[in-house]
Parts: sequence; structure tokens; C-alpha cells
Amino acid sequence: MIVLFTDFGARGPYTGQMTAAVHAAAPGVPVVDLLADAPAFDPQASAYLLAAYARPFPANTIFLAVVDPGVGSSRLPCVVRADDHWFVGPGNGLFEVVMRRAARARCWRIDWRPQQLSATFHGRDLFAPVAARLALGEAPPGSVLAEEIIRYPHWPDDLARIIYIDSYGNAVSGLRADRVAAAARVRIGSLSIAPARTFSDVPAGQPFWYANADGLLEIAVNRGRAAGTPGITLGAMVSVTG
Repeated sequence: MIVLFTDFGARGPYTGQMTAAVHAAAPGVPVVDLLADAPAFDPQASAYLLAAYARPFPANTIFLAVVDPGVGSSRLPCVVRADDHWFVGPGNGLFEVVMRRAARARCWRIDWRPQQLSATFHGRDLFAPVAARLALGEAPPGSVLAEEIIRYPHWPDDLARIIYIDSYGNAVSGLRADRVAAAARVRIGSLSIAPARTFSDVPAGQPFWYANADGLLEIAVNRGRAAGTPGITLGAMVSVTG
């Protein structure tokens, strides 16, 4: 399957146009719209989400991932093979975390170009057709790329800030929960937040942190919204205490 991961947003034509480009090049290949509201213009925050969400997908899944504020610039378009998953998109750090956590990673620069390539929509015009080629069993259409060219070794292994807020108002951090002591408290702004296993373990209206279904440390409020609580905003720093 081809899995879409973008910051395009749920409104507008962009996800549909990219999906149509995949279907035109590879009819019958399943396309899953995993996330259309990745952290906008933020490849770093998106990289930690992508690594968490990609983990449970079956072998040879192709992630068509586009968080690309530098589209049309000198940033490299690339294909990455990280363990048994494929990733297609910009070489701007978006694939740093999946590569870092993989036992084996390889990279290719995308040298192929379509007849028409817009300056601002490489997701539709370049990356979608390349993902379709991979889904049809073709080799990456380009040359082997030294991985250090698209690596960001100065980024932390876990990102201690809020990187995503879901429709329930839950605040997802870039911290892997299994790296945090089960009884630790989390500080965000002036709040000190205790852990719980699940929502019903705390009274209604009480904030808590927990290991979400994708393995990330998430802050929620039972039957409420964590987002909007003073200090809990997108980009807020998170620290672990106790």
C-alpha cells in the first residue's frame, strides 16, 4: 500500500490531487490517507510523528510523506529504504528519525523528472509518481545517495515538545513513552502532570500523561481537552521530573 503523510490539511484539493496522481500511475494500488495535518512547515516535529506511525505497518509499505516548506529549492528529493519500509519525499530531515531507528537504511536521490513539474507541488508531480513506481515493483528512479547528505545528527533522539494536537485536544509529544519512568511526572509550563494508564483511571476534568497507542508520551484530560489548558500548546516544551 501507499500511505500518505502530509501537512496539506483536511480542506482543499491537495490530498485528492496527490491521490489521483498515484491512481493514474498505479491503478489498483491501495492508498491510505494516514495524516493530512502533520505539523505545518515543520519537518523536524513531523519526523518524530512519522517514525511512530510507520512502525506497525507491514513490510514494503510505501510512505508518501510531504512536509516540504523548501519545495522548489535546492533541497534534494529522495527515496529512503529504512528496514522494510519505503519513504518518498523531501530530504529535509523528514526521514531522519526513521533512518536513525532503523537497523539498516539506504537512500537514493530522485533523478527522474516528469514532463511537467510545478515549482510548488512536488507531492503531486514528482513524489506521487515515484511512490507509484515503487508500488509496481520498480527500482528507485535515481542514483544512490550518501545518507549523510540528508541526515540531521544534531537532532535529539526524542523531541521534548508538543508536536501534534489531535481532534480531541490531546497533546502528543515527541518523547517515546517507554523511555520515561512509569511513575514520573511531566512538567509543561507551570503544570506538573502525573501518569495514568488510561482515561477512566482519573476523574473527569483531570489532566494526565500516558503512553499512547503509537508509543508516544501524550497529555490528555479525561472527558476534556488538554489543548487550551494554560501552557499546553503546540510547540510547548515538555520536561520529565521525579
